Amino acid sequence: MSDDQTPDAEGPLDVLRLAGAKARGKRPYFFDDPDVERVLSITMAVAGELAVLRQRLDTIEELLETRGRVTRADIEAFEPDPGHAERRGRWFQEYIARILRIVQQEAEARAGPEEPTSEEAGARLGGK
Repeated sequence: MSDDQTPDAEGPLDVLRLAGAKARGKRPYFFDDPDVERVLSITMAVAGELAVLRQRLDTIEELLETRGRVTRADIEAFEPDPGHAERRGRWFQEYIARILRIVQQEAEARAGPEEPTSEEAGARLGGK
């Protein structure tokens, strides 16, 4: 039986139904434009999947280096040591910071003094 067919009290797990299930409560919105919200939501979902894939690949690399072999059971049972877990955590923080860099920069720009665009700065330097 594959992972997506894990039985429960009601029969096989319906992955598609669960993936589309609506969370309880009101959804938080961060931007005024619903299209921007949708794109951000999709982007963060893909980013989360990529982070999980990166963590799994890191596990495989670690197991190959330390044991010289890897099985699916080894991957599922792997527990990183504290140093390894700390490196993973740092990577994840840096990864999210890179993804959300534009959002952070725009928030900082709104909070601080207005800076000229590169075109405006070039015009000033050129004496125009």
